Amino acid sequence: MDQPIHKNKFSLLLEILLISTRLGLTSFGGPVAHLGYFHEEYVRKRKWMDEKSYADLVALCQFLPGPASSQVGIGIGVMRGGILGGIIGFIGFTFPSVILLISLALFLQGSTMDNFGWIHGLKIVAVVIVAHAILGMAKQLTPDLQRKTIALFALVIALVWQTVFTQVGIILLAGLFGYFIYKNASSSDESTFHFPISKKIGVICLSLFIGFLVMLPILREVTSATWIAMFDSFYRSGSLVFGGGHVVLPLLEREFIPTGWLDEASFLAGYGATQAVPGPLFTFAAYIGAVINGWQGGLLATIAIFLPAFLLIIGTLPFWDQIRKNNKMKAAFMGVNAAVVGILIAAFYHPIWTSAILEPIDFAFAAILFSLLMYWKLPIWLIVIIGALGGMVIT
Repeated sequence: MDQPIHKNKFSLLLEILLISTRLGLTSFGGPVAHLGYFHEEYVRKRKWMDEKSYADLVALCQFLPGPASSQVGIGIGVMRGGILGGIIGFIGFTFPSVILLISLALFLQGSTMDNFGWIHGLKIVAVVIVAHAILGMAKQLTPDLQRKTIALFALVIALVWQTVFTQVGIILLAGLFGYFIYKNASSSDESTFHFPISKKIGVICLSLFIGFLVMLPILREVTSATWIAMFDSFYRSGSLVFGGGHVVLPLLEREFIPTGWLDEASFLAGYGATQAVPGPLFTFAAYIGAVINGWQGGLLATIAIFLPAFLLIIGTLPFWDQIRKNNKMKAAFMGVNAAVVGILIAAFYHPIWTSAILEPIDFAFAAILFSLLMYWKLPIWLIVIIGALGGMVIT
């Protein structure tokens, strides 16, 4: 009787690995675009979770420091296959770009990445994917005038007041408005999801997150080990970032260029390479680590910068379902979910739209790709290929 259970568990984990790896090979366009890819694959196509659960998970990850899209991917993997499922989902989504960037650091160090046509085409693909996701989420999460208004205010504030704390502030205010507007509203939506993690494990993970944050700088001062100094720099960078991968740039630049570990030319070349590969922008750390200390440094940097995201999402998930089932918290999340739509629209305009739609031909090509995805129902991987080829043609 035990063998089929193990076989089913193995099949489940293999499924998570294959799907997340495919996403890791095709998810271009940055963190907001990644949320669109996740929504299309996990919510629309595979029905691993419903719209509300996905929006709640996105809202939770916006609260937490670190790479929000990677945390969403880890959370989905945990919901589907436990902690091991989260780890495998993370590996599948992250390591294609890690391998590419470590290879670039070792063999193409110092080279610059030109804005090739296929890269421009992939930026247009990101416009299409995010637009498709926003339409689906807006229909579900902003059905009434009040929530449409919350989404509008979130959109305006996110565009006008661009700081590292903007998203957290918007979500807190939206939760407050949602609480006062909907605290007496009855909801028939009782979507639930099983979290195969105990609260004890959650507390351990949150304690480890704080412990590493406090102890690593102390260890760095009392030892001369280079790997501890590297781990500390990457861990703190991953722990203190709100707002996505682009925000981590100044932190990493401040950590590694003044110390002489990395020159500015190599830093900018690596960032250009990161824009050209799929997967999370935090994998830029793999490039920096590989420049400093070979492939071992690349792997160390990847583990260090993503470890806070792991500890935070696994630490909060056991308490999240209990919180979201509370009627008052439900009301707050109704406001938060509406605000997430506004934040996504703001990010859709800048930087996704502004960096991709530069000429009328770009908009025309985006309209074609959107129609192929929305109405012709072509798979995303084919849209990515068509987008890359079309980008070379129109550039």
